[in-house]
Amino acid sequence: MKYLTDLCKLALNSGSWLLSSYHVYALTVKSVSPMFWKTGRRMKTRRIIIVGFFALCLVAGSLVFSLYRYATTPSGAVDMTAVVWVKPGQSFSETVTQLQAAGLVRHPEKFRWLAYLKGDERRIRAGEYVLQGSMPPLTLLDTLVRGKGVLHRVVIPEGSTIFKIGQILERAGLVLQETFLKAASDPNLTKALGVKGNTFEGYLFPETYHFAKGITAQEIIEKMVAQFRCIFTPVWAERAGNMGWTVHEVITLASIVEKETAKSEERPVIAAVFLNRLKRGMRLESDPTVIYGIQDFDGNLTRKDLQISTPYNTYQIAGLPQGPIANPGRASIEAVLYPSQDRFLYFVSKNDGSHHFSRTLSEHNTMVQRYQRHP
Repeated sequence: MKYLTDLCKLALNSGSWLLSSYHVYALTVKSVSPMFWKTGRRMKTRRIIIVGFFALCLVAGSLVFSLYRYATTPSGAVDMTAVVWVKPGQSFSETVTQLQAAGLVRHPEKFRWLAYLKGDERRIRAGEYVLQGSMPPLTLLDTLVRGKGVLHRVVIPEGSTIFKIGQILERAGLVLQETFLKAASDPNLTKALGVKGNTFEGYLFPETYHFAKGITAQEIIEKMVAQFRCIFTPVWAERAGNMGWTVHEVITLASIVEKETAKSEERPVIAAVFLNRLKRGMRLESDPTVIYGIQDFDGNLTRKDLQISTPYNTYQIAGLPQGPIANPGRASIEAVLYPSQDRFLYFVSKNDGSHHFSRTLSEHNTMVQRYQRHP
């Protein structure tokens, strides 16, 4: 059915060309001798025109049949597969040359005519394509026009920073980390996308994405921010307002919760600890905030590190850091908006991925001795 539709299109386009040719032919015959139309030779002239018209029809029909036969016959080996990358801004001639070099297209001039008659020569989409030798030219064109290219699966884990996301994207062969970080720290872009911060940290929602090769860093950021907007619903925004918090503050605290625990059941409790401390005017004293502010952190957090003054070190500053320290997932954001009702003010790692929570400093110090100094 698909081939029949394409044949009709070819026939219609060829018919338009045929009518144009006939019009030129008739005018030519008429201009050769205007007196033909005023003499007894009028019938002879009409016969010439009719014969010429049918000759054109015969030629055109032959051309259409030949082109359609070419269009529906695979050009490459049946078991052959080729990866072709059509770059943004690439000309159609360059694309045809690529296809010919890959062994997917024979008789490139016929392929160009096919694309011209279908109106596809300017509709090829950039992207990476896995093409089979068994694909006839019509199918090749349809694939390139529809943009049915390869989509690379990219998993962004919860709690990833913009630096980590840049590494993931570079390993996937999509964009360089340096290019991504430049875009993710562009104040003009953050302003354009309505992000209240100096970077996109916190607003690049962790999710499984599918990106095509050739995508730009800005396009990736736009997709990830759009996903964040889908997750952070108006209901959540209203909830934040009722708490007296901005969206930026919610995301900042959620990013800290995200980095403090991987256990979903602990997130509302840890969120409650931080909220309780903020209400009492206590510093958050969160290790992940210290680590985020240290360039080239070696993985070993020391007492000296806790004394370093940065806009993120919550051992040194009161309240929240200046912005998110990671990109939190849905559960951590929800934990901040809907924390537990516990009155805990402290927690310490039990070295098994979970934490012990305490209401008093004395209890906390006892647990620190148990789990940290004498594990």
